[in-house]
Amino acid sequence: MPRMVSLRQRFADLIPELAKFGVVGLAGSVIDLGGAAYLHGVLGVGPMVSKGIAIIAATVVTYLGSRFWTFRHRVNQALLREGVLFAALNIVGLAIAECVIAFVTYGLDMKGTLAYNAASVAGTGLGTIFRYFSYKKWVFLAGAPGAAVAAGEAAVSGHVDVTETSETGAALTGSAEGEYGPAWERLDPADAPRR
Repeated sequence: MPRMVSLRQRFADLIPELAKFGVVGLAGSVIDLGGAAYLHGVLGVGPMVSKGIAIIAATVVTYLGSRFWTFRHRVNQALLREGVLFAALNIVGLAIAECVIAFVTYGLDMKGTLAYNAASVAGTGLGTIFRYFSYKKWVFLAGAPGAAVAAGEAAVSGHVDVTETSETGAALTGSAEGEYGPAWERLDPADAPRR
């Protein structure tokens, strides 16, 4: 019975995050699907290019929504690293969507507007499932309770408290090694600029 309670509690804790992810994803989907349909159907841009442009625009919106709302409670990494990982995972999500569109458009030779929009929705759905789990695993990391907001604000503002004593804070400040800054941002003495 305790295992069932634990599973129920984990699911209950997951619902708010999934709801926020859904709202951000809905906004991204409107930009993605609407933009792709408009570019392809109205402006006559090719099917692959239309989807690519629309997903790039949606990526910017979903990154901001994910970072500052959906996964705000998680530990944020350095802004550049996090942004690059987010973009890379969105490229994989784009590839998933593009493969579905290419399969329907060229493999099944269904080139109508309805077929394109259906393929776009299916591809976006598969890409969204991939993105949710990959964001949680590689971009917006789970951290020590209470350290997530402070670490996220430190990453955004560029200020890190060197007196941080939590395990997450020690990793972010590098205080475990007695140095300031995360390990991936510290220069090797041989790489330091010469004066």
